[in-house]
Amino acid sequence: MIKAAVLGSPISHSLSPAIHKRAYDLLKVDASYVAMELRPDSAHSFLATALDEGWTGFSLTMPLKEVLFDLNLPFEIEYDPIAVRMKSANTLVSTGNGFYATSTDRTAFKRLFAEVRKERVAIIGGGGTARAALGALDGECQEIHFLLRNPDRAQVLNEVASNSTLQFHDMNHSLDGYDMVISTVPKGATDEIAYSWDYEIPTFCEVLYSPLPTKILERAQLSGSFCIDGIDLLVEQALDQISFFSGIDFDYSVMRTDLKAIALSQIVDRYP
Repeated sequence: MIKAAVLGSPISHSLSPAIHKRAYDLLKVDASYVAMELRPDSAHSFLATALDEGWTGFSLTMPLKEVLFDLNLPFEIEYDPIAVRMKSANTLVSTGNGFYATSTDRTAFKRLFAEVRKERVAIIGGGGTARAALGALDGECQEIHFLLRNPDRAQVLNEVASNSTLQFHDMNHSLDGYDMVISTVPKGATDEIAYSWDYEIPTFCEVLYSPLPTKILERAQLSGSFCIDGIDLLVEQALDQISFFSGIDFDYSVMRTDLKAIALSQIVDRYP
């Protein structure tokens, strides 16, 4: 039986339980997947007993994607080397005597961005999700620019990139002229940018799904951008987690369509 959970704070808005439960029903797997409120200061005490309590795995959301690397847990964690470089992991999978830590955000971004033009990209934010996007784009973009609320984030971002040129700006920097813009910051942080949006961006990606749409996503949609939203990312990264937790090979394209429908129905029910 699969015993898994999504961990984070706040967590009540999470659509992950509905998505995972639907997937395991389709796969005909006996599974439990719940949302659990967990703050960084409680992460060590909770995870320290996870093996003994028979957990299959965890989905990590904000603010836990970076915390994992600072925990001294009483079992081995095998880290995906790219996740280590990004200092961002959103997935823990039991190996029997420990856990494997990786970023399905990164692999999701790789698939979502596969067919779009991305020579010159701007990423808003510098946290764990921004670094996952950078990990997916490093080497595929000539220039990756960051709009940062906290300029101290620049150092770790430089450590992530090995094949792309990075430039750093404050949040007032114009987004005009980029092939793609990715927003990874919390609700409300891009509202001022949205108010001044008067240009065309070929591709815009918003990682949030609450609210849907955000003000900046709405502006991008109105300007004619090809838009990737938080539901797209949520479902795409969940596909890899479902594969890890279940150990079953399945058709991503069929599962993706079903899970997006479930996620959108949940949005309508919760935020009519």
